[in-house]
Amino acid sequence: MKKLLIALLASSAGLYAQDNKVKFTAEIANRNSDSIVIQGRNFKKVIKGKDGKFSDSFDAPQGFYQIGDGTEVTQLYLIPGSDIKMTIDAKMFDETVKYSGKGSAESNVMAYLALEQEKLEPLMEKGDQQGFTAGFDKLSKDVTTKLANKEINEQFRTQMTMSLTQNKAQLDKMFAQKAEINKLVGSVSPDFDYENHKGGKTKLSSLKGKYVYIDTWATWCGPCRAEIPSLKKVEEKYHGKNIEFVSVSIDAQKDHDKWKNFVTEKQLGGIQVFADKDWNSDWAKAYGIQSIPRFILVGPDGKVVDADAPRPSDPGLVAKLDTLVK
Repeated sequence: MKKLLIALLASSAGLYAQDNKVKFTAEIANRNSDSIVIQGRNFKKVIKGKDGKFSDSFDAPQGFYQIGDGTEVTQLYLIPGSDIKMTIDAKMFDETVKYSGKGSAESNVMAYLALEQEKLEPLMEKGDQQGFTAGFDKLSKDVTTKLANKEINEQFRTQMTMSLTQNKAQLDKMFAQKAEINKLVGSVSPDFDYENHKGGKTKLSSLKGKYVYIDTWATWCGPCRAEIPSLKKVEEKYHGKNIEFVSVSIDAQKDHDKWKNFVTEKQLGGIQVFADKDWNSDWAKAYGIQSIPRFILVGPDGKVVDADAPRPSDPGLVAKLDTLVK
């Protein structure tokens, strides 16, 4: 659910062309890269830096953007004519991001929203709808108060207010879906019989006797690709132990060759299989998969241990596997 609110905002926000340039500078402690990338709808700007300092001036339509250093991503809002400075510690991204200068008020609201919504994620994971709803309502109230600041752009204020209302309805839907997913825990997992990248076909049921950690993903999915380095590390940690790692691609049939080449080029490990009907496969439907990546843990008895397991990048996965896998 991370950055759900911001993601929805970014997908719905419009960008409006104007002529004034944006001046942007950043100081990043413990940087992950010597370049940062600012992206929006039909917009991409790469800024190269030195010693964690980055600066550039460029034309950018008004709207919501993402800024990343190749490892972490945060959000900002740009208005032509702005002069924004960002400071951040890459080791604690959301906790340390701060904006200052002309046109920075909107980005600070988004930084606050991103940090506070992360605190609500454990309640979502536990299925504590009452606690989450109370927390979300408080967050919405706090954000509304911040939006009353006279420095806030009116268009930004309108879009944020509208999105908070839309997100509440979306989150209620997510809770209902998670409740259905949790019903699978303890039951025999739905099976699949899919093409194996190495040849032939593989059934999930043929792996009975071992734990099976399953990644449902696609080559076009950015968050899926972002998990690959962490997944490789987890696979290495448990190599030779009582667990198999399976990746189920739900790429469209027309992208079958793209999948095969991607697996080869990226040297993906584990068991790589290709679902028969992408999103409409029985596998995706059985687990109610509507967004990816989605991780599932099945026990040696073939029963579902976790129908929405932690991601490889989440320390909670290793903590969980250490208690199970020998």
